[in-house]
Amino acid sequence: MHVLDIAQNSIVADASLIEMAFIIDEKVDTLTFTIKDNGIGMDESTLEAIKSPFYTSRTTRKIGLGVPMLIGTAQQSNGYVELSSQMGKGTLIKAVFGLSNIDRPPMGDLAGTMLSLVYASENTDVLFSYKKTNDESFEFDTREIKKTLDGVSINEPAVMSFIREYLVEGIETVNNGGVY
Repeated sequence: MHVLDIAQNSIVADASLIEMAFIIDEKVDTLTFTIKDNGIGMDESTLEAIKSPFYTSRTTRKIGLGVPMLIGTAQQSNGYVELSSQMGKGTLIKAVFGLSNIDRPPMGDLAGTMLSLVYASENTDVLFSYKKTNDESFEFDTREIKKTLDGVSINEPAVMSFIREYLVEGIETVNNGGVY
């Protein structure tokens, strides 16, 4: 849920590209998740304020839990979160979790999460990478998919079905050391 919540912030910030990376490093026992966008960015005071659950840019409610919950979850698993942003350039969030820590929540259906993001943000490109320390890696880029589709909507059911299969296969291949 953290992934979609943070990605939604990027979409609201008018990002045309969201870059997400998951790196599983079994040697140092970490799971690192980064999300970088080219949205409107934040000034220093806003960057500090988003760490508080009592800050939000939304007008529908006066509470914003996305970043504070991500920070809390990372800290529970002996990890941390780093935030950086530049006005007009975008934002980078890096969350590091203790990989084998009992308090690290499971990643869940990462392929389904990415599929939801692609579906919900047709006008925002997504570059997703997934890597393990065994040097296996997988990359998915909606810009390549859209180029191949040559004008066909990425949200067409047959395209979304292909993307889901492609994501599942890529993630599983990395998890299984190069064998699907």
